[in-house]
Parts: sequence; structure tokens; C-alpha cells
Amino acid sequence: MAKKAVVGTNPCRGLFVFKGRLTKASTPGIVHHFSGGMGMLLRSILCTFLTLTFVVPVFGEEKEFRLEEIVVTATRTEKEVESAPASVSVVTKDRIELKGSKTLDQVLNDISGVMVRRGKGLMDTLSFITLRGIPEQKRTLILMDGMVLNNPYTGNVKFGGYFPEDLERVEVVKGPFSSLYGGYAMGGVVNFITKMPEKREFTLKTGYGSGFDRGEAMDDFKRVYLSYGDKLWEKFSIFLSYGRQDTNGYPTDFNVQSSRPPEGITGYEVTSTRTGQTAYLVGDKGDNTWWDDGITLKAQYEFTKDTKIRFSFMRNRYEYDYDNPHTYLTDAEGNPVWSYGRVGEHTFIPGGGGRTQNSYASTFETTLFKDLKMKLNLSYIDTEKDWYVQTVSGARLDGSCGDTSCYVSNTPGEAYMGDLQFTLPLSDINVALLNNQIITFGGSFRYEHAHTKEKYLTNWKDEDSKTTLKYESEGKARTYSFFVQDEIMLLDNLTAYIGFRQDWWKTYDGYVNDVGKAGYPKDYSSSTASSFSPKFALVYKPFDTTTLRGSIGKAFRPPTVYELYRTWTSSRGTTYAGNPYLEPETVVSWDIGIEQKLWEGAKASLTYFENYMEDLIYRKTVSDNLQELVNVGKAESRGIEFEIEQRFDKWLRLFGNLTYTDSEIKENEAKPSTEGCRLTYTPLWKANIGAEFEKSKFKAYVVGRYVGKWYIYDDNSDKTNDVYGSYDPYFTVDARISYQITDFVDVSFSVDNILDRDYYQYYKAPGRSWYAELRLKF
Repeated sequence: MAKKAVVGTNPCRGLFVFKGRLTKASTPGIVHHFSGGMGMLLRSILCTFLTLTFVVPVFGEEKEFRLEEIVVTATRTEKEVESAPASVSVVTKDRIELKGSKTLDQVLNDISGVMVRRGKGLMDTLSFITLRGIPEQKRTLILMDGMVLNNPYTGNVKFGGYFPEDLERVEVVKGPFSSLYGGYAMGGVVNFITKMPEKREFTLKTGYGSGFDRGEAMDDFKRVYLSYGDKLWEKFSIFLSYGRQDTNGYPTDFNVQSSRPPEGITGYEVTSTRTGQTAYLVGDKGDNTWWDDGITLKAQYEFTKDTKIRFSFMRNRYEYDYDNPHTYLTDAEGNPVWSYGRVGEHTFIPGGGGRTQNSYASTFETTLFKDLKMKLNLSYIDTEKDWYVQTVSGARLDGSCGDTSCYVSNTPGEAYMGDLQFTLPLSDINVALLNNQIITFGGSFRYEHAHTKEKYLTNWKDEDSKTTLKYESEGKARTYSFFVQDEIMLLDNLTAYIGFRQDWWKTYDGYVNDVGKAGYPKDYSSSTASSFSPKFALVYKPFDTTTLRGSIGKAFRPPTVYELYRTWTSSRGTTYAGNPYLEPETVVSWDIGIEQKLWEGAKASLTYFENYMEDLIYRKTVSDNLQELVNVGKAESRGIEFEIEQRFDKWLRLFGNLTYTDSEIKENEAKPSTEGCRLTYTPLWKANIGAEFEKSKFKAYVVGRYVGKWYIYDDNSDKTNDVYGSYDPYFTVDARISYQITDFVDVSFSVDNILDRDYYQYYKAPGRSWYAELRLKF
């Protein structure tokens, strides 16, 4: 007998949660969350899926007209998506081109179970990709051709300077994957796979766009991309590309103050903070400008059919800045007002920033004897500089600074990794329990180092006007690991996956110096930890049209250099301390799902998942003048991922998906009042509905995206919407159309935020904008 759902209320959120198995009895409680027009749409999608899955039989044999998609990331070997032991999404090169995304993360913004945050268009250095409601970028592993992009300082990924045109495909694998990939893979793995042409090709793209209303979206957005690829002498392949994009931006950062301007000053607007306190909008910090560029060089040589070696180099740069700030305040004579009371000129002053990073990678693949395959990946990432300018009281609009009122923070870093993998099929061994197996095993090593220096500036407009040292910290970490996975075909239609990974982690050479403050400099002793990450999965295909899968596993994330060693003391004497003895965070997750082909061109899938997180890192108030990062948290999340699509021949695809993620902080010794609240950075609902069209010389893509309310305060006190700093629920529609003029020339036109929705993702989100592009491809 099916266990009935228990529907209750969380007093912290006033939102329904469900426990137990998802059954037809629980459906009314789930769909109760929906309201309004979007609610009608989402209810219809969910009810249609349940009806088709449990009531409507499959009529006849499905006629396939597509080649089966292959995924590598889920098992480290080539595997059909249908047979993969995880919920997998693959974005092909054709779909990347159809969408016309400008950044890597935007390639994934219409996939179920994937949360993409890009709050102010291209200029957002805080963009992230997270999976399955596991919050923050540092808990989702991001790879490029197997190279880890999560930086050693914070575990985040900065996507500026990468270009989607370089990609062959993107593989998204959801669920815990530390059993194969080690740290960061708590929510899953995203692997960006770059292309290597099989024949000569040349591509030139150039375009221009702007906001429909100046000052409401990225104005004067210009983009150019150039690539050349070839296969020479049948064995040697090369690929070279360069891309650049820049914009004059729009005002994204506002000057919001808690103190009201005095009598006689006008022009301000009464607003509120994201927690609901009265505040006053007095100006903005100017148009947020941006440029980035990237160069890619790749070469590959095939010695034999089974043996090849590949080298790659990437240099990615970006810089952002602001033009002249604006005050909305005027006095009785109409003169602009830049200061009052404790509000000074520095509150209108933004700070620029940027990053320059070089990546080197090589891959060697061969077959050693018979069927034993070997793959060796080596990579090195050199972050030359990663900087930003900060101003405090005393900075002036003309660029001048007091002795200690402006500084530049720069965190160069490096990471190198070696990963050795062997794959051995055992299909020819006539021994019970050994036949029809594939063993994948290997080991890896990773070294990380980050070094922060803050120096005072004489001019905040010039990051090179450095003077004396203000602050310094650094630290190193290294990880050794061993992994093994056994793929066992128990029956012709039933496959089991059993694997584990052991990681040994050490952090050392920690150092911090908050210059001139008591107790500094400090040296920290080394610390070690280990993590065992097992995983078990089953894939069962009772019919050609039905795939069932389930898995359970454990994953971890080691603390970053920032969390371990970033210690500083404020001017009021409060110390905000890292903790060199932090333990890795862990999660135990399980999921179960079904993928059903319905009729010709139609399929649907439903996955239910649960995550149990422990040892989460929080900042704890130890005393009146000391706050320290500690492992004190537990949290749970559970949810569903639903997808449905209908293809009509090869010219039209309709799709829809939704993600429901109910999360809850179960234990937080650092701040007990947050227990029962939702996890940060995790919307309750996310949904997409769209269409892809390709006929003759026309191609078109349209998508509507809904993202629910989410919080950045762990007590969920930031409930107010539509104010600077809030994270609002929103629904936007984007569209793109292209026309093939000749075999070598096509043009495209796209409009983002067609409905011109006005909302915040901390920053003011872009309004309606357009972009036109010309592409030459030979």
C-alpha cells in the first residue's frame, strides 16, 4: 500500500512541504503551490505528465528519427544517455547555436534541476550554476574537458572570457558524484566539452545590440568571434579561436541609505531594504561597463585509431568598471547634492575589477593491451590576477583618496591536477560474476594555492596607484585520491553501478597579516582529513520505451583557502576568523526516476530526489569581538524534476520542465533561529516552457523561464521584493530567429526579456534588449 503524503506548514516560511513517497495522493498538495497564470500552466504540465505516465498506455512502437545522445561524464566512459546511471542532460552544439547564448552559464538556463544565476547580464561576476538545490557554486563541480574550473580561493567559477562557440556540447550530471570526481561534486557535475573539427572550417561572427530603452539594459553591446579549425595530414587537427564582447552597460548598483535626507533636499525616493526596513534611494553608481575576451588554441595528433594526444591553451580576461555616478538629490537652488549627515561622496563611488587567467591542459589516450584503455589528463590553471577596488569614507568623486580610504584587493592563484584513468571490459571472461562487466579505476592529484594582497591606493580610478600593504593572506591545499567503478550487466535490461573514491586532503602554509592590528601576522599549522565517497546505482529497462533508474551516494566538499585562512579585524575590533581546522562538508543523496517514451516524438521523465547535508560551514559568534567559521550545520532538501517534450519530425520541438526543491536547515549551532528555514540560493519552484523550430532556411527559439523567490539570509528575513538587494521571483521570455542567406552566410535577431519585466537579482536585472548578428561560416 502506498504511503500517503504528509502535508504541513513550516512556520519560518509559510510554505507547504511534503514527506514520504510521491504518489497520486500527494499530487494535490504539490500543485497547491501554484497560483495565477503561471500556476495554471505548471499544473497543466504536471497533471498531463501523471496522466500519460500512469493512465495512458503506450500506443505501438515508437519510431526513432534521432541518433542516440552519448554522455561521458556520468561514468567516465561513453554511455548512451538512456543507459546512464544518473539524471543527465546534454546540450548539443546545434542547440548551443540555436539559443545564441553569450556566456557559458546561459547555455544551461532552460534545463530542469539547474539553477543559473546571472543578475545583471554580462557584467555579473557573481553568476553561478548549481544543481539539485545544493546551494552555492562551490558545491557543484564545473569542468572544461575534464579540467576543474572551481577556483582554489572560494570554490566559485567566474565565467567571463569564455565563449560558447568553442563548445562541442555540455553534459550536466545531477546528484552526488564524488565517487568519480572528488570534491565540489555535491550537487553534481557540469562538463563543458570543447570542439575539435574533423575538417577545415572558418567562422566569423559579429553583432551589435542594445536596450530598447537606453539605460535599462546593456547598451551598445558589441561582439565578435573568429575561429579556424582543420584536420591536416589525416592525423593532426588544430583549432584556434578568439572572441571579444563589450558593453557600455546600464545602472545596476544603487545608492540606498538608511538615513533620510534633511529638509530642503529633494529627488530621493522612499524605498526599503530587502528585510523591510525603510530606506532612501539617493542615486546610482553609474553605467556598469564591461569587456571580456578569450583565446583558445588546441592541437591533436592521432598516432593510431586508439592512441591520440591533445594539447590546449586558453587565456581568458575580463574587466568591469563604471562611468560617472549620478545623484538624484538637489538642494533648494537645484544644485546636485553628494553628501549629507554621515552619507558622503564615497557612497556613490563604485570600484572596478577584473581577472586574467591562463589554462594549460593535455590529454593522452591509448589502448595498452587488448581492451585495457588508459586516459591521462594533466592541467594547470594560472590566475595571473583577480582584483577589485574598494572605497570607504574619505574617497572623493575626483578619484582622490585619503591615506586609508581606497584599496585594491588582488588574489592570484594556481591549481594543477593529474588524473589517470583505466577502463577494462570483462565480457570475455567465463567466470561467474565477472562476465559482462566494465571496470573503471584510477587516481588523481590536485594542488591549489591562493594568495591575497590588499594595498592602499592614491586614486581609486587607477588600480596601479598602489602604496603600502593593508592586508595579506594565503594558503595551500593538496589532494590525493583513488577511485574505482564496476558496471555490471545483471540482465540484458538491468545494469548495476558500484563505485567508491577515497580522497586524502591536506591544507598547509596558512598565513595572514592584517597590517597594524594586534595579534598579526599569524601562521597556521597544517590540517588533514579524508573522505570516503561510495555510490550505487541501478538502471532498468523493462520495455524499449521505459527506463527506470535509481541511485544513492555520498559526496563531499573540502573547505576553501578563503574559509581556512581569510581572517581580518574590523576598525571596531571585531575579528572575522577563518578556521584552519574545518572539516569537509558532506551530503548523502538518493534519487529514483522514470523516463517514458509516449508516442512518436514524445517523451517525459520524472525524478524524485533527497539530499542530507552535514558539517555545513557557518560563521559563528564566539564572543562580542570574535566570529569564526565552524562546521555546525545540517540541512535537508527534497524535490522533483519533471521534463516533457514533443518533436514533430525534425523541424519542431516543444518542451517544458519544472523543478520543485523543498529545503530546510535542520541544525545550526551557530544560529539556532535559522533552523526550519529554507536554504539560501534555492528557489522553491523553477520552470521553463519553449519551442525550437527549424525549417528550410529559418531557425527560431523561444523560451519562457520562471524562477521563484529565494533568499541569501539563512534566517529568510530578506522577504521584501522589488527593491535593490532583493532576489525576486520572475518570469521572462526570450526569443531568437535566424535566416540562412547562403550556404555560408546567416543572420540572426534576438530579443531578451520580451515582456520587459522589472525585477531584481540583487542588482537591477536587464530590461528588454535586442541583438543582431551576422555569421560567416566556411
